[in-house]
Amino acid sequence: MAWATLDGIATHASVTLVCVAEVDANRLKRVKAKYPEARIYQDWREMVQKERKNLDIACVGTPDHMHAPQAMTAMRAGLHVYQQKPLAHDIFEVRKLTEYARSKRLVTQMGIQIHSAPEYRTAVHTIQSGAIGKVKEVHTWSNKKWGDTNALPDGTDPIPEGLAWDQWLGVAAARPYLKGVYHPGNWRKRLDFGTATFGDMGCHIYDPVFEALALTAPVSVRSEGPAPNQQSWAINALIRYVFPGTRFTEGKTVNVTWYDGDQKPPAEVLSVLGSMRAPGQGSIFFGTEGAMVLPHIGMPVLLGEKVKDKPIEKKPGTDHYHQFVDTVLGKASTSAGFDYSGPLTEAVLLGPTATRFPHTNLEWNSRKLKFTNSPEATKFVRRKYRDGWKVKGL
Repeated sequence: MAWATLDGIATHASVTLVCVAEVDANRLKRVKAKYPEARIYQDWREMVQKERKNLDIACVGTPDHMHAPQAMTAMRAGLHVYQQKPLAHDIFEVRKLTEYARSKRLVTQMGIQIHSAPEYRTAVHTIQSGAIGKVKEVHTWSNKKWGDTNALPDGTDPIPEGLAWDQWLGVAAARPYLKGVYHPGNWRKRLDFGTATFGDMGCHIYDPVFEALALTAPVSVRSEGPAPNQQSWAINALIRYVFPGTRFTEGKTVNVTWYDGDQKPPAEVLSVLGSMRAPGQGSIFFGTEGAMVLPHIGMPVLLGEKVKDKPIEKKPGTDHYHQFVDTVLGKASTSAGFDYSGPLTEAVLLGPTATRFPHTNLEWNSRKLKFTNSPEATKFVRRKYRDGWKVKGL
């Protein structure tokens, strides 16, 4: 997503791409071809230090474990930040980024670009307009499998020429390079670098649920799926959330359930689709008057005799990347700034944490950033950075 993000921003007429930091010199071909004037660095810390006076905005499109260190460093240099999802690897990091951006009144945007697309904007409007009544529960899922049930191989492989492996590891503990295990894509599966399928796709798929229902921090989270091993996240997660009720929901609380990999909503949930094929990723909202299915990525469909023939008002989309730039220029407002995407990401990251403690109802105190009934789970709210990689503000 690094290329898609920087290119999405740099194609704005008011933006000049000044510099790029990339730990793997083999992955710079497209940047050099399209933006030959951009200065290239391998160490992002050196880049920020040398270029900070030449910059207005920064774009973070690295593996999850480096999101917070890079974004905080950029913001402390006075830069507005566009950051890929999830906002950070750990809940503590998310909270610190959100608070700092707010305190300095910096423009921010998280890379949940479907948030600005017609499909999700239409879905949010449809729910909030009361098309299916008050929402009673939501089921969400993704058929992706960002996890690994096998132990990692022993030994080490030669570090490819042009890859700064220590820079790639960043704040994570040092370890040998293993071909195909971490870089360029399989880091999502690893505990120290990624956040499993849910951390990847949950930020997208939970987004319209979170916005449409005006959700806040959950009160509890429970995993019914397998636990990760010592190095990698599990697959086939089933995670149950309980959120406080809102003006768009029925009752004092509302349940939102996540499934991934081979896990699927139960037959009684999917039966509402009738002859419609269940999308590989998406959500089903159940309301007091009917239901709505929202494919990822597709237009919402109303289900049930009372609502199926109701017209759906399609909402226009906007360019998520350019919206960020226009907000920096004072011409717009970001729709997924850290004040929105921070709480969303915090909620999502509770899911991978819960998978470490299967069949345990974890009670969450958002204000204190702790599980009130599990000191063991609270230990995973914040990780320790390795020596030499302390980041001010985190």
